Amino acid sequence: MKTHRLDYRVLALIFCLIQQGLLAAAQEQQPRAVAEQIGSAASMKSGAAGGPGTSKSTSPALTGVRRPLYRLCKSDVVTISFTFSPEFDQTVSVQPDGYVTLTGVKQLPAEGVTVPELQEAIGEAYAGVLHDPEVTIILKDFDKPYFIVGGEVNHPAKYELRSDTRVTEAVAIAGGLTPRAKHSQVVLFRRVSDDLVESHLLDVKTMLKSRTSAEDIHLRSGDFLFVPQNLISKIKQYLPTSSMSMYASPTQF
Repeated sequence: MKTHRLDYRVLALIFCLIQQGLLAAAQEQQPRAVAEQIGSAASMKSGAAGGPGTSKSTSPALTGVRRPLYRLCKSDVVTISFTFSPEFDQTVSVQPDGYVTLTGVKQLPAEGVTVPELQEAIGEAYAGVLHDPEVTIILKDFDKPYFIVGGEVNHPAKYELRSDTRVTEAVAIAGGLTPRAKHSQVVLFRRVSDDLVESHLLDVKTMLKSRTSAEDIHLRSGDFLFVPQNLISKIKQYLPTSSMSMYASPTQF
């Protein structure tokens, strides 16, 4: 009996030691697990903000600002008016180097900036000449917004973008699609920056059949729509006329 009691005591002691070891290991792993959860949450947030986790299908061109402010280009003309110093009023154009030459102050970069930004820059430039200058800028002449439609449309050309225009409306403005058009694979080319142009494949056929315009993209200035040629019209020119008549009227044989 003493031997059995001793064995029970040894087993109980071993069990306690094992339990304490497991508890210590669990406590050690808990901070690591919390840290891993925090790291996962942070990586998810960075992906949602455009980090490595961002979906590859997200397009900076199609998800940008719908109505961005106009940015000055070369040859644009602006009229500068000084409320309390009309002798400094002037009309200037953006030079080929992107600068504007002003009276009495140094040149200022103007290409790529908005009218409010240029107005603020001119006010700061004349602060050393005039006391608290009040400046007003009016955009007098500029490169008007446009879009281009090419390929298999009846009137391929460059058109002014005078109002909110969608892809299907642009195709209609260009005279509609020709019988040779592959309207299920129309390509929209959109410039994102000076060095980057995105291309987006659009199914205009489905757009015209659907009752909603969710997929019908709003055009931006500089957009280029290209309607490719379908396969039948591509190979038609290489087939003899007799062969084509057989495909056109197969019941006559």
